[in-house]
Amino acid sequence: MTPAGQQVTAELRAAASHLGRRRFLTVTGAAAALAFATNLPTAGVASAAELDARKIADNPFTLGVASGDPLPDSVLLWTRLAPAPYEPGSGLPNERVTVQWELAHDARFRRTARRGSVTAHPEFNHSVHVEVGDLDAARTYYFRFKTGTWISETGRTRTAPAAGSKVSALTLAAVSCQAYHDGYFTAYKHLAEDDVDVVFHLGDYLYEYAVNSVGGARNYTDRTLPALYNRETQTLEDYRLRYALYKSDPDLRAAHAAHPFVVTWDDHEAENNYAGDLDENGNPPPSSRLRSSREVPPSEFLVRRAAAYRAYWENQPLRSPQRPQGPDLQLYRRMQWGRLAQFDILDTRQYRSDQAYGDGSHVPGPESTDPKRTLTGATQERWLIDGWRRSRALWNVVPQQVNFAQRKLDLNAVAKVSMDAWDGYTASRDRVLAGAASAGIENLMVLTGDVHVGYAYDIKADFDDQASKTVGTEIVATSIASGKDGADKPANWDTYTKANPHMKFYNGRRGYVTVGLGQESARADFKTVSAVTTPGAPITTTASFVTEAGNPGLKPA
Repeated sequence: MTPAGQQVTAELRAAASHLGRRRFLTVTGAAAALAFATNLPTAGVASAAELDARKIADNPFTLGVASGDPLPDSVLLWTRLAPAPYEPGSGLPNERVTVQWELAHDARFRRTARRGSVTAHPEFNHSVHVEVGDLDAARTYYFRFKTGTWISETGRTRTAPAAGSKVSALTLAAVSCQAYHDGYFTAYKHLAEDDVDVVFHLGDYLYEYAVNSVGGARNYTDRTLPALYNRETQTLEDYRLRYALYKSDPDLRAAHAAHPFVVTWDDHEAENNYAGDLDENGNPPPSSRLRSSREVPPSEFLVRRAAAYRAYWENQPLRSPQRPQGPDLQLYRRMQWGRLAQFDILDTRQYRSDQAYGDGSHVPGPESTDPKRTLTGATQERWLIDGWRRSRALWNVVPQQVNFAQRKLDLNAVAKVSMDAWDGYTASRDRVLAGAASAGIENLMVLTGDVHVGYAYDIKADFDDQASKTVGTEIVATSIASGKDGADKPANWDTYTKANPHMKFYNGRRGYVTVGLGQESARADFKTVSAVTTPGAPITTTASFVTEAGNPGLKPA
């Protein structure tokens, strides 16, 4: 292990030894020292001196602006002050900064709708989350921030339609998996120019892996990234700096400024293939009996997870209910788009059982089919099904992380499947599909990321009986950059399409997918770029599919 790695491990162990899981929430001194304060800033920091913003010599809006989670009467506006984004502390002292915000009906800000000011606190890494209320439904707005002599770029956002209103159409985009070191975010440049109402990010917004001085596959010749990026993220400062690297990308900034985002994570925002309290290697936390004691420290991974979750909230356009409490953050939530669509955004990472058979690919067996296994946790599962029972929406859409439909990985009589996806949690999938059936859900659509390819599936009542009823559709968005350039037909294309007749589309290029929801049908357009290891590639619509309302099943458009 390198000296830097030894230092990080020592920091995690020291934090874990001084802070039990419950004490993440109760010990204010330790929490402040670790920058894990979970509610309003502590009195000591809040009463600290305020920085005279006129003294900020360099542009503090280097990470752009964003909006998220649109409601009929409210929008969430985000920015983070970082005049030196690639340095610890982002170039600001440990002082409060006052930031003005403005929301307008027009891009020139001649017709102001709302304005105000907010404090950017140092222990939230000078991030700003403004929940603006009392707005008109189904309206486009423009926003910007100001501090000192600096004015941010302009963002565009929109409110959702009024609850219960009849809406004729909605166009969403789904994106996922943007490994900075695998290539340029060219797809975001095209998405920023696309005509969509809202963007769903389905996870792996960043990766914990090291990024070398030339940006990996980006192979920079005009810049040199600091050495602090050339290590895996583990501490809070590591994660904050990694978000700064990603958010400084101009194409990602353009997409955030152009459209409201609804975000959910997968694994790499913390660590590859973690499961609940367990890290990638399956190292357990203290036993449940011991963890009930305030004096027993959490695992090193829970300390790391707390850092990752905190940095995630600081750097995403999320509302206050999503603010983390130590190593916990309730990310699953529900949104309505009039009576056209209900979105149930899932978290399939924080509450899941450990992957069966040590993860990877494996034939199904007693361990993976155990009825006690869960991908969502019991509470989230009940929330999802209860929400369906109350739904009056035409389309019930589930943005989530990992492959939902059965995906056989070979042509053997008993094929291997992924233990990290719903195939490794078949009882959990069966309960969810039974819940959809009992709730009378006719137009179920699952949006998925994770796998770095585009898929289109029919969801079958029984995947082992292809003659069984089609009960929904799954649209899998390929990666923005992860996997580098990819190929239209990956090496396993023939195997996968033969082994999975319900798989209607498979493409391995980078890009995103748009889905247009209407009163009579939904249309998915898979949009890809030819390369991400070089910038500026054009975008192409590779394939399009439709599914009729009341008659699930994908057909080429």
